[in-house]
Amino acid sequence: MAEKCNDFHCPVHGSLHFRGRSFTGTVLSTKMQKTAIVQWESRGLLPKFERYEKRKSKVKAHNPACLGVKKGDIVEIKECRPLSKTKHFIIIKKIGEDILFEEKQELLEAGKTRSKKKESKEEVAKEESEENESD
Repeated sequence: MAEKCNDFHCPVHGSLHFRGRSFTGTVLSTKMQKTAIVQWESRGLLPKFERYEKRKSKVKAHNPACLGVKKGDIVEIKECRPLSKTKHFIIIKKIGEDILFEEKQELLEAGKTRSKKKESKEEVAKEESEENESD
C-alpha cells in the first residue's frame, strides 16, 4: 500500500454504510472527479409479444481513489445514501476488465455515424442518375 486513503466515502477505509440494491456493470467513463458512470444490461418481458428485450441502465457511482477503477472495468456497485444530486451508488470492488470494451465502443460510434454516410451515398446516387437522364 503506497499511500493511505483519506476518502471518508471509501468502502474499505471510510465510514459510509451501504443499503438497498447492488449491481454488476461496466465502467463507461471516469472523466469526473471521484465519479464513474456504470452501465449494466438486463432483460425485460414484453407481455404483448411474449418476448424479452434488452434494457440498459446507467448510473453515476462514487469512485474511490484506492480502488483504481478505470474505463472498461467490470465493477460491483451498491446503493448508499445520496452523496450528491445524482450519485446514490458506490463502487465496492473491481471484478475484472471487459476484454472487448474498446471494440464495442468503436462499433457503437460507427453505428451512429453510419446513417449519415448512407444518406450522403443516396444523394450521390441520385445526382448521378439525374446526370445520366440529362445526357
